[in-house]
Amino acid sequence: MPSIDINCDMGESFGSWNMGQDLEIFPHISSANIACGFHAGDPDVMFKTVQAAIATNVALGAHPGLPDLQGFGRRAMAMTAAEVYNLTVYQVGALAAFAQTQGATLHHVKTHGALYNMTVRDASLARAFAQAVHDYDAGLLVYVANANMAEAAQSLGLPVAFEVYADRSYQDDATLTPRSQPHAMIEDADQAIEQVKRMVLDGKVRSLSGKDVPIKADTLCIHGDQPGAVVFARRIREALAAEGIAVQAV
Repeated sequence: MPSIDINCDMGESFGSWNMGQDLEIFPHISSANIACGFHAGDPDVMFKTVQAAIATNVALGAHPGLPDLQGFGRRAMAMTAAEVYNLTVYQVGALAAFAQTQGATLHHVKTHGALYNMTVRDASLARAFAQAVHDYDAGLLVYVANANMAEAAQSLGLPVAFEVYADRSYQDDATLTPRSQPHAMIEDADQAIEQVKRMVLDGKVRSLSGKDVPIKADTLCIHGDQPGAVVFARRIREALAAEGIAVQAV
């Protein structure tokens, strides 16, 4: 029976500012990437999000990002490998502590936003991120969606899950279309569902240029901050069930 994990970026509110519909999305996903206070989130939000994930049997993941609340972690910063290592240890450790206080453990780690894009362009930053995860817990699963991160994690013996996206379009080299370009986001649920089914069942994705590109799909990302995210998540899960595809954490 084919299966796929559905992950979603969560816990991105902070202070009096609210982002996303986390509580409504949790029933439709199997793993959560929880902001750790740098690009979004704060201690109260981290606690509540971990609590909600445990209550809905959703696997806990740390979602380290750049220290840029105003830019939501989506603006590139000039950082050394040592700085990336340290900010990763800091954030993973913080979320792991919230999990531990509630009798749970971390399941995975995933880069956020511009930090992800920086590891695509600079292999040394991918290695620094992977090394930080390894040094914290060599058994933690790393969600990977680019070649540099996959190579860095696997070279250290870290378990990896290859990530695909329901709501993002792809280029001919299997990388995501940059958000700054037209048609980067897929907002039509029917189009997203067809893309997901092909990735899971056929191991292929149709690029913006119309080319069929090979792709490995272990975990599927949806974004909780996009318009209509709850309906989007529910419809994708229903469509997977109709195809006999199980939804479960990796």
